Amino acid sequence: MTDKLLLQKEGPLGWIIFNQPEKRNAVSQEMWLKMPEYVQELASDDAIRVVILRGAGDRAFVAGADISQFQERRRNMEDELEYRKISARGQESLAQLPKPLLAMIHGYCIGGGVSIALTCDIRIAADDARFGIPAARLGLGYHYKGMEKLLQLIGPAYTKEIFFTARTDFSAQDAWRMGLVNQVVPKAELETFTRNYALRIAENAPLTIRAAKASVDQLLRPPQERDLALLEELVAACFNSQDYQEGVRAFREKRRPQFQGR
Repeated sequence: MTDKLLLQKEGPLGWIIFNQPEKRNAVSQEMWLKMPEYVQELASDDAIRVVILRGAGDRAFVAGADISQFQERRRNMEDELEYRKISARGQESLAQLPKPLLAMIHGYCIGGGVSIALTCDIRIAADDARFGIPAARLGLGYHYKGMEKLLQLIGPAYTKEIFFTARTDFSAQDAWRMGLVNQVVPKAELETFTRNYALRIAENAPLTIRAAKASVDQLLRPPQERDLALLEELVAACFNSQDYQEGVRAFREKRRPQFQGR
């Protein structure tokens, strides 16, 4: 059990909060162990339409892995493989969440924080956000799986720049220019903007959004690995749903639709 990772529900929104502000929300092994449980709870709750990741306090989203655990938990390659399994299960649970996943980023988003943000569908950053992956300053080997999403998102030139320089001062505007974040807003407006953005998504048809998310994720895979039958099923579920009938009626009646996710 840990109080370093929190789960909150707010209407159609679910929040997962990295709660170690004294360490700039550095992620510990215990937090990764808890992550799949929280993700599963939000995934199975039909009232939750959108999930948001954020960091506690006002200094950081996530400033990487908890380095204080390295000597005890990551002493050598054997330890590293075990740690990697645990963190991979946590990140994979986020990546497989069928609902929209947003990152609300302020302050430091470093190392593992960037990796966590990359599991999200949309990243909204405050203008004080700072990004970087300082693996080359620690001498650690960064597994290629952890680089794949970044490469897909921002391309090889920016990926190499981030890793080669090991800078931790890429600004929010730098991240936006690279394509790492979708939106940059003033820090004072970040939470309100993100909440309203998520609520706008939550008003839309959940089955349509689920199908769209799955399609993007599948189409990023090599052609031989794509589950096109799944995508056909998800599209058919939309057309066979009560929400589709509601959407058509609402359009004809010139009113806002009330989607139920079925």
